[in-house]
Amino acid sequence: MLLDLLRGGSMLDIIIGICVSAFVVFCILPIHEYAHAFVAYKLGDDTARLQGRMTLNPMAHINWIGALMILLVGFGYAQPVPVNIRNVKMKNKKAAMAIIALAGPVSNLIIAFLSALAMALCVKIGGNSTFALAFAFFFQYTSLININLAVFNLIPIPPLDGSRVLLAVIPQKYYFGIMKYERYITLILLVLLFFGFLSTPLSYVSSALYKIFSNAAFSIFSFI
Repeated sequence: MLLDLLRGGSMLDIIIGICVSAFVVFCILPIHEYAHAFVAYKLGDDTARLQGRMTLNPMAHINWIGALMILLVGFGYAQPVPVNIRNVKMKNKKAAMAIIALAGPVSNLIIAFLSALAMALCVKIGGNSTFALAFAFFFQYTSLININLAVFNLIPIPPLDGSRVLLAVIPQKYYFGIMKYERYITLILLVLLFFGFLSTPLSYVSSALYKIFSNAAFSIFSFI
């Protein structure tokens, strides 16, 4: 995100972009990881709680590489929440893992829609005033980055949430075969994002979802 703003954004755009990135890293990512830990706990696994991960304290969740990625390209991740699938009470362990993995992205999509509503409200109440537009711009970025996080984390490769969803649909031997190369896959992922080979197609998906959310939000307030 910051790379795009530096290429063509105003100083106000850059400042707001940095503020939103910090807001996401210190406020939104903890909610994402807390959602994983909370759902795991409700399904019977207290591993994350015992390791201090069922908290909204950002320092318990931050992965600094993932945080830097959010600042630079708008896509990133936090430290994955540990899950011991053997503790889960559901009979279908693979389905349980998928539910736990999806909890984080779903929390991002909820926040994204609430942010779109806040953006629409700012425009509705404040009109074209600088103050209202600045807040609307903030909520717009917050909504878009949350959508980015949801879309990005659903990619079915480690260390992203989508890799845990993948466990529900492929044999374990293939899944753990892929996980052996997690470090190399992560490095390739960073390179692809930095040079735009992955961030560009992901942006198309995120933009489409954002358009749906923003249109819905403005439609709601058009009746008020």
